[in-house]
Amino acid sequence: MELLTAALDAELEQGSTVVISALGGAGGMGKTWLALHWAHQHQDRFPDGQLFVDLRGFDRSENPMPPHEAVRGFLDALGVAADDMPVELSAQAGLYRSLLAKRRMLIVLDNARDSDQVTPLLPGAPGCTVVITSRNRMAGLVTTQSARPVAVEALDERESRALLSRRLGAERLEAEPAAATELVQWCAGLPLALSIVAGRAVLDPQIPLADLAAELRSTSSRLSALDEGTSTACLETVLSWSYRSLTDPQAAVFVLLGLAPGPDISLSAAASLTGLPEREVFAVLRSLERVSLVQQHTSKRYRMHDLVRLYAAKQAQAADWDHGLRRLVTFACHTSHAADLLIAPNHAPIDLDELVNGCVPQQLATSDEGWAWLATERANLMATLQLARQMCWYSAVWQLAWAMTTFNLRQGHLHENLAAWKAGLAAAQHLPDPRIRTRSYRHRGRAHAQLGEHDDALRHLQAGLAWAHEHGDRLGEAHTHRAVAVAWGERGEYRNALDHSEQAFHLYEQLDVSVSGAHALNEIGWYTAKLGNLEQARQHCIQALEHCRNEDDRSGEAMALRSIGYIAHLAGDSEHAVRNYEQSRSLCQDLGDAATEASVLDHLGDAIETADAAAAQEVWQKALDLYRSQRRAEDVHRVQQKLTTLG
Repeated sequence: MELLTAALDAELEQGSTVVISALGGAGGMGKTWLALHWAHQHQDRFPDGQLFVDLRGFDRSENPMPPHEAVRGFLDALGVAADDMPVELSAQAGLYRSLLAKRRMLIVLDNARDSDQVTPLLPGAPGCTVVITSRNRMAGLVTTQSARPVAVEALDERESRALLSRRLGAERLEAEPAAATELVQWCAGLPLALSIVAGRAVLDPQIPLADLAAELRSTSSRLSALDEGTSTACLETVLSWSYRSLTDPQAAVFVLLGLAPGPDISLSAAASLTGLPEREVFAVLRSLERVSLVQQHTSKRYRMHDLVRLYAAKQAQAADWDHGLRRLVTFACHTSHAADLLIAPNHAPIDLDELVNGCVPQQLATSDEGWAWLATERANLMATLQLARQMCWYSAVWQLAWAMTTFNLRQGHLHENLAAWKAGLAAAQHLPDPRIRTRSYRHRGRAHAQLGEHDDALRHLQAGLAWAHEHGDRLGEAHTHRAVAVAWGERGEYRNALDHSEQAFHLYEQLDVSVSGAHALNEIGWYTAKLGNLEQARQHCIQALEHCRNEDDRSGEAMALRSIGYIAHLAGDSEHAVRNYEQSRSLCQDLGDAATEASVLDHLGDAIETADAAAAQEVWQKALDLYRSQRRAEDVHRVQQKLTTLG
């Protein structure tokens, strides 16, 4: 709020011209309080007084105040006697402006509906300052009157705590710190919500803050908990005033946006959600943005305040949302699958559900576009997967888990990958294709292994091997043998790892799957090196590297180069090791494979430590930063130990 008052102060200092500031924000954001607080602080700047009017722009019980009614009220406040009051409305407006021309005053126009309601109330000559509050962004006023828009947004955590502390006292917050943190979290920076919670706590000082936090914790009781019994101190009522002002198409889009999973939504996703062409949904979103029900926080991406979203979702009727959410989930499946094939052309395509009428997947053309889309949509895709799980849309759950795998693994989102495959495996058990369950066992087992959960990894992978063998899924069996090898390798049991890698390789040869065969051959070389047979290991990995280059498999090439670098380091050839590691890292960066890059840097530091300790420290620090960003706790600890020892 300090920044907002500073913005108003800056406007006031610009000179003697009419200063118009339009405070825009959602209901409950504290616009009126801010305007009155600022007016009180600056009484001395307006020697001829202040005028205030509530224009009832979003009042549920009364119609918006006509401008001529506000003018008449201002003339009364300015001391115009009834006998001197002009009969004609235009004459009243003229008298109002002429009286203001002789004064230096502040005019506060509160709760304005739109620019048309406000324009007749503006002074016609220099000297006065006008502050307008509205849920409407007042774009027309900004354009025609050069008004300064001031966005009143949610309080941050510090400001939210300060508000509660002023109302309740610091001692009460300090007595229940966990509950106080929850109150701040669930009120999401909305001053009205914080004030309602504080008011309830003040009226009943015996109630523990933890009880209030428990009410807010549940989405089913959160809105009812934010009700002090009056229309202006009930969040749901305040929001309803904005909702009732919407047209039917605007209301329908508003409700669907409240149901959409994830923190925000793109224009193209909103088009599929609503079943409208992009140009039409864009127009509706702009109208919702004008009345502060949604925010375009970056180009063509929209979000709602958490409590506004909860209110919107509560307005949904069953017939309104099922088709919309089905379209959105289908949009996510098709677009993420297309993005996955752009970033990993060797990843096997899968059969997708048919497009639902009104769903138009986003068109992506290049690998860079695929990466950018997946990175931007990651949180939304994970939320969409969980929504599909709750709705028992099993094929969509599995498709999303599959499509996100390469991205999650390369970017080191290992916990998200495990969450996706927990849902994916559960969904696969309801799908008719046995190969889908083989894949799901494999990916869930591998996800456990990568997080050091070795027992869970082997349990799912062994189940996957048995399932694949029982249903004649030989390719799935081969892939699963490789995943089992990784799990044994993570436990340091390299003989078992080598055995499963060799079984995978022989199955690939029988099935003539050369790309996967090259990966298995590289892994045979890796585990052979771990067991001490360096020359044989080097031959396997060089052969794997040649296969990958012939197939233009850059991911496999990066892995083979890492293996060759590792073998060279074990053999005492640091120069050769460094050269291969650096080539591998370059490929990882090109591929966006931050997870493998972290491992390569880790090994590169080992190779150069003896010759250049400072360089090793720098490389290990980069590996540590990547491991930390990927939440790989065991790797973080291990590399930190290296740095500590080196230091």
